[in-house]
Amino acid sequence: MSQKSYNGTPTVYLIPTPIGNMEDITLRAINLLKEVEVVFSEDTRVTGLLLQNLNIKKKLIANHEYNETENKEKIIDYLNNGYSVGIVTDRGTPIISDPGYTLAEHVISQGYNVVGLPGATALIPALIMSGLSPSPFLFYGFLNSKQQKREKELEELNNVKATMIFYESPHRIQKTLNDMLKILGNRKISISREISKKFEEVYRGTISEVLLELSEPKGEFVIIVSGNKSVINYDSVSVIEHVNAFIKEGNSVSDSIGLVAKQRNVSKKEIYNEYHGINK
Repeated sequence: MSQKSYNGTPTVYLIPTPIGNMEDITLRAINLLKEVEVVFSEDTRVTGLLLQNLNIKKKLIANHEYNETENKEKIIDYLNNGYSVGIVTDRGTPIISDPGYTLAEHVISQGYNVVGLPGATALIPALIMSGLSPSPFLFYGFLNSKQQKREKELEELNNVKATMIFYESPHRIQKTLNDMLKILGNRKISISREISKKFEEVYRGTISEVLLELSEPKGEFVIIVSGNKSVINYDSVSVIEHVNAFIKEGNSVSDSIGLVAKQRNVSKKEIYNEYHGINK
């Protein structure tokens, strides 16, 4: 069922906030923060500092992963009483790897408008300055924190041709890159950290090259990974052609053999022997 966003009824606004530089906020976002009755905020302390910087006084209600379900009726009460409401996260756009989805989904189910504002988010700046193909792209967000589950996720993503975008924390970035190297191969990547802040930095190269540079990771990271250009119809190419396709992308012979073995679901030894002409 269609719904006009601007029909004068009480509305929930998803308002992006700066991810680093405090100037990265739109005039519209500032005006709506002034106009709404209340703001549901991931961390009221962080949002309080932002509003103080903007000279805005507003009632704040904490809304995070542990209490978002409890807030569903609170937000509906405000809307039922004719008030519009804002939702913000600590930094960036609500719902994008941040709280907000549970409230937005519930509000929509109750027939009220949910309006998303354009604005700050980390994934788009990281993508456009990566030097990798921007289209098509797949935004994945955070991989699982447990290695076994993370590896399984990467195996499921191995044949994706689109450029992939991930978020990662400093204490897991090296483990994640090592898992990517093992499962995806030595692909071209870009890693951006501290986007729009004073110490913004971008690493570009293959996964193994970036790992050598990333000795003491600090800050929040966005990982851009090139898609799998070697997804091949196995029936149409030989094992040698398949392995060479991975080598052409910058993988070692050994890694390429391992990747082909995974894709063909056979042992690495079998691919090794066929590639090197052993036992023929």
